[in-house]
Amino acid sequence: MFEGLQNRLGEILRKVTGRGTLRLDDVDAALREIRLALLEADVNFKVARDFVGRIREAAVGQEVWKHLSPGQQVVKIVHEELTRLLGGSAREVRMAGTPPTILLLIGLNGVGKTTTAAKLAGYLRRRGRAPLLVATDLQRPAAVQQLEVVGRQVGVPVFTPGARTSPVAVGTAAVEAAEGEGHDVIIVDSAGRQHVDDALMAELAAMHAALHPQETILVLDAMMGQDAVRSAEQFAARLPIDGVILTKLDGDARGGAALSVVATIDRPILFVGTGERPDALEPFHPDRMASRILGMGDVLTLIERAEEAMSTEAAADLERKLRRAQFTLSDFLEQLRAVRQMGPLEQVLEMIPGFAKARAAGLQVDEKQLARIEAMIQSMTAQERATPSIIDGSRRRRIARGSGVAVQEVNRLLKQFEEARRLMRHMDDRVRSGRPFPLPPR
Repeated sequence: MFEGLQNRLGEILRKVTGRGTLRLDDVDAALREIRLALLEADVNFKVARDFVGRIREAAVGQEVWKHLSPGQQVVKIVHEELTRLLGGSAREVRMAGTPPTILLLIGLNGVGKTTTAAKLAGYLRRRGRAPLLVATDLQRPAAVQQLEVVGRQVGVPVFTPGARTSPVAVGTAAVEAAEGEGHDVIIVDSAGRQHVDDALMAELAAMHAALHPQETILVLDAMMGQDAVRSAEQFAARLPIDGVILTKLDGDARGGAALSVVATIDRPILFVGTGERPDALEPFHPDRMASRILGMGDVLTLIERAEEAMSTEAAADLERKLRRAQFTLSDFLEQLRAVRQMGPLEQVLEMIPGFAKARAAGLQVDEKQLARIEAMIQSMTAQERATPSIIDGSRRRRIARGSGVAVQEVNRLLKQFEEARRLMRHMDDRVRSGRPFPLPPR
């Protein structure tokens, strides 16, 4: 979503860091470009103005143009202010002292509220909670059935209205049921509308008064841009909003909503939706998102995703095989699947520092290549995966036919795999012999 803004800011800051000295005029020129980049990204003009003003105040206060490395000081200030703009620090969902914790999700139709409720339930379930989803949207056709479907996908039960015709009655009955069945978190999927109206607000206010939720969470569609921000203002003016979940952050919109909503309604972003998969919901960390926007990567989130995709035992086993050069194509296939479980390839690569610069220089990411590699390995026998050296010409042709690729692609895969194994053996020999690795040339 932030690709356009990321490229613009990267270009602006590279100009600044590329200079040995800076004048105050240079800082002002860079700030004008940053303000224009934010406006082009659909950031609210007041938010953009205040953001740039704070950066200039900090830069003038520290007299960065007189510093030994003024460009790096400007980048540091921009990162700090961007983190502040996004909320400053991450905030976890507040849990009740005495279960169950009640989370009331509100928002307009079409923002992905029902899907987000299930994703949130799945997120909490993976962290040891026992959530219950509650269907109180009695207005939209098939809303209850949709929640049941997505609830099954994440393995979380759904409390349905039955013969009840009032959302408040459904909610209070669900609380009683949850207490008896041992659920410690209740996630209420409320009704939405095409736009904010009095009937919707009255219904949500009645539910809030009856359920006393620990968190009232507004779900916003990041693809809606400033319409999402205006919607947030309308909800916040009439209901006590505690936090926000931004959906569709993997879309191709300009990202202005994410950069505007916190400053506009003074509420934190708790989670962001990053895809269609049931597990594509992640906690929002302002400092990490600021690093992503500035092209610095997000190594901590990358590590967290890797830990979820691979157990500690599997990681230790992989390390042992790598050190002993016993890594086979079957092991490679397992790692390939683990990488794909971490999310779309481009999302994963964006978390690696320097990837944004490489993409701006023309690097292309081909998600389909992973599927072709997986198909080629699956077309091999167990013996061929363990000992690729036995794969002769006829076997290569058979593998190519079985995976629907050209023989040249099979050749390329085997060559690259053998080169990787040779490098592993070389590294292992040096480690065992205690010989130092040669230093790269200066």
